[in-house]
Amino acid sequence: MTDAVADLRSAAARPPRRIVVMGVCGCGKSTVGRALAAALQLPYVEGDELHPPRNVKRMAAGTPLTDDDRQGWLQAVAGVLARAAGRGVVVSCSALKRSYRDLLRSAAADLAFVHLSGSPALLAQRLHQRSGHYMPPALLPSQLAILEPPGGDERAITLDIAAEPDALVASACLQLETAIP
Repeated sequence: MTDAVADLRSAAARPPRRIVVMGVCGCGKSTVGRALAAALQLPYVEGDELHPPRNVKRMAAGTPLTDDDRQGWLQAVAGVLARAAGRGVVVSCSALKRSYRDLLRSAAADLAFVHLSGSPALLAQRLHQRSGHYMPPALLPSQLAILEPPGGDERAITLDIAAEPDALVASACLQLETAIP
């Protein structure tokens, strides 16, 4: 049996993946998350849709969320991950702090993270070009200030958003297969 066939059989024998595409506002979580889910033939859940109305109003008004504000939202994301055991899912969620990711891992111990990272200038440019989203560009500095990039022990890969979405998805698929089996 060739190595490629063995790799395919090994991948097919694995349970479906649970993946969070994470990063600050404007990094492309939704775009990459949807495309990654399609590439992996998994359902996609938009984490922004799980925010309670109060959080959306606060963000739309330019008020950064506190840890307490995020608690119920993170629990909702964790619930999605827990219910996807055996089926797999890709969820977009900022997951800015390690404690937030720990909460998500409590629902899915095998959880993998795809961290989308970019320069503040590129992120700001993308936010200013984006329309129809409640998150104003003014909140980017507050997100960057609390961002704790995933550590080496967190089953995470980091991708530079300067690349095109298709390249990010291809890289994510490859790295999830080889670096986080």
